[in-house]
Amino acid sequence: MENTQKIADRCQVEIEFGNTKVPKYDVPDGYTAWEYLNKLCYDGLSERYPGREETLKSRLEYELDVIRTMGYVDYFLIVWDYIHFAKEHGISVGPGRGSAAGSLVAYTTGITNIDPIKYNLIFERFLNPERVSMPDIDVDFCFERRQEVIDYVVEKYGKECVTQIVTFGTLAARGVIRDVGRVMDIPYAFVDSIAKNIPSELGITIQKALQMNPDLRKIYEEDETVTKLINMSMRLEGLPRHTSTHAAGVVISQMPMDEYVPLSRGTDGMITTQFTMTTLEELGLLKMDFLGLRTLTVIDSAARLAKKSTGIAIDMDHIDFEDQKVLESLGTGRTDGVFQLESSGMKNFVKELKPQSLEDVIAGIALYRPGPMDFIPAYVRGKICMGRFGTTVRNWSRSYLRRMDVSSIRNRLCRSCVIWPAILWGAVIFCVVPCPRKRARLWKKSAKTLSTATKSRE
Repeated sequence: MENTQKIADRCQVEIEFGNTKVPKYDVPDGYTAWEYLNKLCYDGLSERYPGREETLKSRLEYELDVIRTMGYVDYFLIVWDYIHFAKEHGISVGPGRGSAAGSLVAYTTGITNIDPIKYNLIFERFLNPERVSMPDIDVDFCFERRQEVIDYVVEKYGKECVTQIVTFGTLAARGVIRDVGRVMDIPYAFVDSIAKNIPSELGITIQKALQMNPDLRKIYEEDETVTKLINMSMRLEGLPRHTSTHAAGVVISQMPMDEYVPLSRGTDGMITTQFTMTTLEELGLLKMDFLGLRTLTVIDSAARLAKKSTGIAIDMDHIDFEDQKVLESLGTGRTDGVFQLESSGMKNFVKELKPQSLEDVIAGIALYRPGPMDFIPAYVRGKICMGRFGTTVRNWSRSYLRRMDVSSIRNRLCRSCVIWPAILWGAVIFCVVPCPRKRARLWKKSAKTLSTATKSRE
């Protein structure tokens, strides 16, 4: 006991929350980080929008001011740096994913390749003064060459400062019954038959399964062995079962990682954090997602083979987004291998939607999620009949008006802050961020309220 107390007296750990620990980016001589980010942005503004610089200058200045005020100048430079490295080395990079596509700073620096002005995207969905969590720019890379980008980051910031993130696999409903049955030495075939009575649906629990499946409930009430098996399983359900490495997450720190968090070595010898990504974010550590997207690999290979066989070089950054043959092909539902359009539900939807422009595809993907899916029939009817069933908006850069059920599209909800000033950004972002299923029931109410406010102001 005396020695234990001596060790305890030597230990002193202070865990600091709420203070970001973004590493400093080494800028070229003669620049500060702020000056260099400005240079990249204004050079990109001239390149992306020739002749329109003065018109867009105010928005760029606003975004830069928010980024500086919130302390994320180095964050943007770090992301720009490894994306720039990938492009310089011929590694395919996705055009942009999630709310970061609404940032003009991200577009002008080349972090994203989606025009936020053309598509009327909103910066505040990505970053606004009320946001308490760190921004998150997920970047897609060629599946086969993603590791090259991670290796570059490790080399630049040091292997002791760059670590992959642990994830915990939990005991799910079916799995926990099989595991407990194995420990209780119950024959596997019998345990498996019990586990198969648990419905195969997302978020299912044993308690829900007992309510949904009368046969399972009957066995549970009549068989003492099953009662004991299920009762013990319910006590263990949801607890961590094993650890693995996050598929895309990498954390970068100012100092060696063991100064901030405990580390562990995985079975493959890889060093990972012992804290999950949510805890790391609370500690102010910088989490980056390096996503390996096989679709990019397929596109890259197809373009390379096309050049080899035809001699025609295809630049994926400058293709025709209004190619009617492509849109007609999507409308047939033959979308196997098309990113985000290849599920059976999306195939049926695009066959009804019959997209006539890229904007139709964008709206379709925005609608196809829990909550907004309820508006799909009305949207399709309105698109066909052009009847009045939603608010009237000028659709992106089109020269004509379209009637859309925009109350279910998240970007329009954000604009309610302009239409209805009483709504705070935090409340609106709650409605529009990718929501867990438990929030899905709020969509109808929120959308209806904001749509009503919108109409009353028009």
